[in-house]
Amino acid sequence: MKLISEPAIAIKISKMKHRVRWKHRSVIQMGIDQTRMVLDDGKQDQGQFSFMVIGDTGTRSTYTQHPQRLIAESMLKHRDDCAFTLHTGDVIYVVGSSEYYPQNFIEPYREFLFGGENPRSIRYDRMLFEKPILPVLGNHDYYDVPWIYRLVAGSTKSLRKLFKYKDSEIGWHGSNQGDAFARAFIDYLAQIPEAELAHHFDSFYNAKTDTGRVLRYLPGFFTRIPNRYYTFSYGGIDFFALDSNTFNVPTPIPHTREGDATRHQLEKRRQQIEQEEVEIITAIAKLDRENPEHTEQLEALTGKLNQIDEIKIDIEKQLQEPGNLVYDTEQLEWLTNRLIASWQNPEIRGRVLYFHHPPFVTEATKWHQAQTLAVRHRLREVFDNVERVIGKDRNQRPIVDLILNGHAHCLEYLTTADTGHADTGINCLVCGGSGHRPRRQREDNNQLMEVVDGKQRKVADSHLFVGCNGYNSKRRLPYSFVRIDVQDGTPPRFIVRPYVWERYQKQWFSYELDPFEF
Repeated sequence: MKLISEPAIAIKISKMKHRVRWKHRSVIQMGIDQTRMVLDDGKQDQGQFSFMVIGDTGTRSTYTQHPQRLIAESMLKHRDDCAFTLHTGDVIYVVGSSEYYPQNFIEPYREFLFGGENPRSIRYDRMLFEKPILPVLGNHDYYDVPWIYRLVAGSTKSLRKLFKYKDSEIGWHGSNQGDAFARAFIDYLAQIPEAELAHHFDSFYNAKTDTGRVLRYLPGFFTRIPNRYYTFSYGGIDFFALDSNTFNVPTPIPHTREGDATRHQLEKRRQQIEQEEVEIITAIAKLDRENPEHTEQLEALTGKLNQIDEIKIDIEKQLQEPGNLVYDTEQLEWLTNRLIASWQNPEIRGRVLYFHHPPFVTEATKWHQAQTLAVRHRLREVFDNVERVIGKDRNQRPIVDLILNGHAHCLEYLTTADTGHADTGINCLVCGGSGHRPRRQREDNNQLMEVVDGKQRKVADSHLFVGCNGYNSKRRLPYSFVRIDVQDGTPPRFIVRPYVWERYQKQWFSYELDPFEF
C-alpha cells in the first residue's frame, strides 16, 4: 500500500500561486514584487552580522530527551547575537500536517515566537516571530496521505496498530499539497477578501526597492515571507530562498534498449524495498512504543522506513514516461535574472542560496539519488547562463559564495572542484541534522565524481561530515546546527561554527566543533 504521496510539480506550482494571488491585478496595479522582501530589524545595513542554519527538524522523539529541543536550547545562547535563522526545509515530518505544528515546531522553538511563554495558545497559522526563522519547503512539507490509507487506518484498529510508525506523526490528511506550510509562513493572500487587498498591501508591502514595492518583514509585528521562493538583502549580502521541490525531477529514462534495462533494474529494486518495508512494519508491530527498552529499536526501524519512502519516490520520478518532463522553468529564469542583477549591483558584496535538496552531498541515501543530479544540473545551467552575461573575470570569485541545503540528515561541508562549468569553487553546507534521525556517510572516499562532458571528473570534495556512525552499543547519533558569522568587507568572509548534541550509549553530550572560514 502506498502510504505517502507527493503532488505533481504542476500542482505544487499552481496551488502556491493561488495562495499568494500570483500576479493578481491589484499586485500589478500597485507595482508589487512578490518575490522579494525587506527584513527590517533596524540592523540590516550593518556589514558584520551573524545568522544560524537548521534543517530537517519537525519530528517528535521517542527518547527521554527531544533532540530537536536540545538543539533549540543551544540556539538560544546565540539568539541575541544572530539576526535570523535560515531553515533548509522539512519543517514538519512525516507529511507536513498542520496538526503537528504545535508539538513539532511551536513547542521546540517557543522562545523565538511572540507569546512563546504560553506556546499552547499559539495557532500554527498565526505565528509571529520575535527572532526570524526563515524557511524553505522540504519534500515532507509537500507530502500527503492517500485517501485509502486514511480510510483503513482510521476505521480499522488492527491496521492502525500495524501502521503505527506512520500514524504517530502522519495525521489524517498530510500537508494538503503544501497548504500547511503556506498558512504557517507565507503571506496567504488568498484568504484576504478582495476588497481588503489594497489596504493589506499599503500596510505591509510598503518597502520600496528597484524592483517595486515589496513586503516588509518586521520581527515582532509582521513576520510573513512573500512566496515559496524569494530574495532579501542583509548586510550587503543577497539571500536567495528557493523551492527545489519544483525543479528536482530527473530527466525521464528513454525507451531504448539501454533505457529499458535501467527501468527493469529500478522496478526490481522497488519490489525489493517494498518487501523490506513489509518486514520492517511487521517487526515494528511487535514492539511497544511505551516500553523504554524498545525505544532505540523503534527509532532505528522507523528511520529505515523513512529512507524507503524516499527511495521509492525517487524511483517513481525516474520511471515517469518520456515527454512528461515538467519542472519550474519560471523559478529558474527568475533566479538567473536576479543573480545577474545582484552581480551588477555595486552595493552587493556577496550571495547566499538556500533550498532543500543538496546538489552536492555524500550522505549515503542522497548522493546517488536522481533528484540530487537533477538539482545539480539545473543549477549548473543557471550559473552557466549567469556567467555568459557577467563574464568570467570575477577576481576568481564563484557565482555564489555559499549554498545551504537540508534533505540529507547530517552536517556536511563541501567545496566544488573545477567542474568545467560555472558551479566551480562554491562552498556548500548541508545542514539537515537538526532534529530527524541522523544518517551515515557513504563508504566511498570523500570525493564526488561525475561524468562531465563525456569524461569522469571530480566535482566536489567533502571536508567535514557529522552524521550517524558506529554500530550497536557504539552507535553515535549527532544532531547539529551552525552559526555563521559574516565579516565586513568585500568579498565577505564567512566563519562557520558547528554545534552538536550527540546521543551515545543512551546519554546526551554537547560540544562545539572547531570553526572554519572561507
